[in-house]
Amino acid sequence: MEHTPPPFFKRGPAPVVRLAFFASLSFALLILDARFRYVDGLRDVLALAAYPFQKAATAPITLAQRTTEFFVSQAQLRSENSALRAELLNAARDAQRYQTASAELAQLRRANDMRTRFDRQTIPAEVLYTGRDPYDYKVVLDKGRQHAVTAGSLVIDADGAIGQITRVHTLVSEVTLITDKAQAIPVQIVRNGLRAVAFGAGASGMIELRFLPANADVLTGDRLVTSGIDGSYPAGVAVATVVRVERDAQQAFARVVCEPVAGVDRSRYVLVLAGEDLRPDYPLAEQARRSAKRRSSAGNRRGAE
Repeated sequence: MEHTPPPFFKRGPAPVVRLAFFASLSFALLILDARFRYVDGLRDVLALAAYPFQKAATAPITLAQRTTEFFVSQAQLRSENSALRAELLNAARDAQRYQTASAELAQLRRANDMRTRFDRQTIPAEVLYTGRDPYDYKVVLDKGRQHAVTAGSLVIDADGAIGQITRVHTLVSEVTLITDKAQAIPVQIVRNGLRAVAFGAGASGMIELRFLPANADVLTGDRLVTSGIDGSYPAGVAVATVVRVERDAQQAFARVVCEPVAGVDRSRYVLVLAGEDLRPDYPLAEQARRSAKRRSSAGNRRGAE
């Protein structure tokens, strides 16, 4: 009786034979692929079929790399954002300083040009701060008695009059603005030479011409300058512009509202005009002074006898 193993246990060709066969087949395929590129299509198909498995295998590594890059990028972006914000703030500060310096330089140049218009001594000054009383319109300058500032002097900026020195200390002085209700300044209309007195209107920031007849020749747009008749102020300093003229037939006087031409509430650099009065004394005043001098001399002679 012949015993044959079941098909599962059949060994087939010998291992050496199979090795030789597959080696020869491999070399043949290599030669054919190298010379005729027969396996390129098969390689593409196999690569396409293996691509999902490659992505799935590398997904954890890719996820870890992207997570690390995300947190690193976030930290870097925050650091760069903070640095850019600091640079932006510095740039904004420098821009504001430049604008402020440019404005101050323009004011100084205009004030320096203003000095050449008057034959009086001028003292440049800077506004330190405004008065503390909300009902008094005053500012304090950084020049005082030590700098030859005297009470009664006119204070101007590059555009015109802003006020008068009313109190002088050693190192600082106080200026009452022309908009203060207690301040009066003699003015003259440039168009027709009409003289008047301008008074401050207070909180409105305007000034008014009072005690002018209702039929006075005053028109909207007229320019007012100092008349110089009081001797304290030089003539020709710009003061205000007429913005409104109110006439009432039942009133004896007209109400003339004017707007100051100078930066009363915004000028930082100003000029103080020395209060020099070069006009001759009034005859009555000169005569009174001579009489007082003669009486003083006579009294001294009687005391000596």
